[in-house]
Formats: sequence, structure tokens, C-alpha cells
Amino acid sequence: MTIHMIDEIRESLEQYFKWLRDKTTLRQVNKDWVEITTPYMDRHNDCLQIYAKRQNGIFVLTDDGYVLEDLRKSGCKLDSPKRQDLLRITLAGFGVQNNKGALEIHASPESFGLRKHNLVQAMLAVNDLFFLAVPMVANLFYEDVVTWLETNDIRYTPKVKFTGKSGYDHLFDFVIPKSRKRPERILQTITRPNRDTAEAIAFKWIDTKEVRPSDSRAYAFLNDVDQSVPRGVIEALRNYDVTPVSWTEREAMKEELAA
Repeated sequence: MTIHMIDEIRESLEQYFKWLRDKTTLRQVNKDWVEITTPYMDRHNDCLQIYAKRQNGIFVLTDDGYVLEDLRKSGCKLDSPKRQDLLRITLAGFGVQNNKGALEIHASPESFGLRKHNLVQAMLAVNDLFFLAVPMVANLFYEDVVTWLETNDIRYTPKVKFTGKSGYDHLFDFVIPKSRKRPERILQTITRPNRDTAEAIAFKWIDTKEVRPSDSRAYAFLNDVDQSVPRGVIEALRNYDVTPVSWTEREAMKEELAA
């Protein structure tokens, strides 16, 4: 990696952290809890909110049950053993617990920023993983990708967490190990391709790529079955060296991922 590229990545990270600081607001909701409004958007285009309180010398951070309740009200049930396992694995990757339907994490004053980041990323991941545009659809997009990988004998490791240059942890859906022909390939699924999900993936990759082998490659599988993918999403991913793969055109990538 050239010095110029490192400077570009460093500047991108600094811009991201400035945006995060400037767009985060705090509000005291009662004597114990503080509401933290983040710039990350949910699928209703509302800013995600979490709540924090100090308890026995540590901070408790929670979404107050918002994500799972919103999915339930939208007709996305998570009561099957398979989906419960997928929820548990996803949350565990961020160190987040399911406390009676609320996503929760604990933090010390020193780890507050990191734990807050992990909770918000877990909220985004769970929402994107389980949201179904049509509730009657049997399979999740993630499950469709798993089936396609296995059908085509593409070996992979699911739900792999890397610690980025910033110290933040990032969970990726799949990692295809290096082979004699191809470098390591990191795959992420995006159920609802939009600007926010594209930027989230881009940041994960920018922060991670410096700590991975120099020839590692990142791919984003985009669900374009029930919605068209905005051109800006494709361009944003490519600008940050993430290869977009539209689900309807996935066969074109089979050889590259299987090799």
C-alpha cells in the first residue's frame, strides 16, 4: 500500500469520526437514563436511538427493545430455532446480549465508545439480517446466499469478526480463505441496499483492510430481487474498493469466489 493510499484512508477515517461526533446528540430522559441519538438510520429513515445509565460503576447501554419489537410488528417473526440461532450468533459477534427482547451491552468509562459502536452496529445488523420486504417470503437473504455458496462448493467461514485499525470490531458475514489462485475474500450481504448500508460497509472495509493481507478483497452481495439498487450505492462501494455483486447477476462471480 502506498503512502498516498494510507493518507487517503486516514483522512476518510477522520471525516467519518467527525461526522459521528457532530451528528450525535444527548438528552436526559429521567434521573437515570440518557438518550443517545445517533446519525445511523433505520429502515424507516429515523435515527437510531440507544439509552445509557450508570449502574454499579459501569454503563448499561440498551436499545430498549426497539429493533426486535419493530421487526415483530412488521411481520418478521424470529421464533424458529434457526432464526434464533442466527440472532444469537449475530449478537455474540458484537458482544451484545438479548435481555428479554432488548439488545444490551455493558461498558466501562474507558470502553464506552467502543461498546456504543458495537451496540449500534448490532442493531443495524439484526435489522438488515431479518427484515423481509414481504413477510410471507420463507428465506432470509442471508440464507439464500449461504445456499448459493454451498451449492457451488464455495468454501467459507461464517460470521467472522476483525478488529480494525481504529480498534473497533467489525463483523463480516463470510470469509473465503486464500487459495493458490485467489487472495482472501471478505463477503457482506446487504438486504436493503441504500446509502446508509453502503456507507456502513465501506467504513467497515476501510477500517479493516489495513490489518488484513494486502491483497484481500471485499465484496457486497446486494439484494435486488424486490427492489432496484440505486446507482449511487454501486458507485459508493466501488469508490471504497468494495466489489458490488447484484444478486440477480451472482453467477458471473461464481468462478472468482470458488477458485
